[in-house]
Amino acid sequence: MKKVLTIQDISCVGQCSITVALPVISAMGIETCVLPSAVLSTHTSGFTGFTFLDLTEDLPNIREHWIKEKLCFDFIYTGYVGNKKQMKYIDDIFNSCCAKNCKIVVDPVMADHGKFYAGFDHSYAMEVKKLCQEADILVPNLTEASILVGEEYIEFGYDESYIENMVKKLFEVNGKSVVLTGVSFDKAKLGIAVYHDKKLNYYFRDRIDANFHGTGDVFSSSLVGALANDFSLIEAGRIAVDFTIESINHTLKDPSHLYGVKFEKAIPYLIRRIGK
Repeated sequence: MKKVLTIQDISCVGQCSITVALPVISAMGIETCVLPSAVLSTHTSGFTGFTFLDLTEDLPNIREHWIKEKLCFDFIYTGYVGNKKQMKYIDDIFNSCCAKNCKIVVDPVMADHGKFYAGFDHSYAMEVKKLCQEADILVPNLTEASILVGEEYIEFGYDESYIENMVKKLFEVNGKSVVLTGVSFDKAKLGIAVYHDKKLNYYFRDRIDANFHGTGDVFSSSLVGALANDFSLIEAGRIAVDFTIESINHTLKDPSHLYGVKFEKAIPYLIRRIGK
């Protein structure tokens, strides 16, 4: 059985980060290990007065214990990283806790819709970029991609040459594979661009006119799970898009559900899809 380590925060309430990654990847038949970067009482979108426990200084101690126990991982998947210091500690984990042929997947969570998330800025983004250089697979959205490569963010109206330029510049960051999310050449469609072996492929589904917190985590987690199940990158991308859409469709039935998507309802679909 392959072993995935995911490094990101955990929200006690709210369908995002580890709260998504642990059940999704586990349901796909993969042993899932977690390294929480912080513990929050709720996620930060739609809630106020949430608590926040920073676990930065626990990371090196955990790493040392893993080294002592000779623990290593087949995939290391990072999501939300709360501060610059954590990135140095995570890089240390990359360098000491990877099994042979380990794949590092970095989702550079820091921005969306043309804006940084609260508490992040360009100096933070440059530290994120250093982490991205270690990635075998880089999974930014369009806003994060534009920040990482210094390109203008265009929300609508761009053409294929804009995306091709973006993914090639992202390839220059990590020199390996890129999955760019939030790609759309037509307002009726939304999907991904996958750049692998110097080939660019797209996959689109009908756009759903709604915004939900945590869909990026649902996508990245199911992408990692599919990769750990030996699907190709483009097929893993398709599975992740379809699972995200399935999760959104379940959530649309309940307008009062405001803090994530009901990915739990879509897990049976995901298991059927990967043939488990």
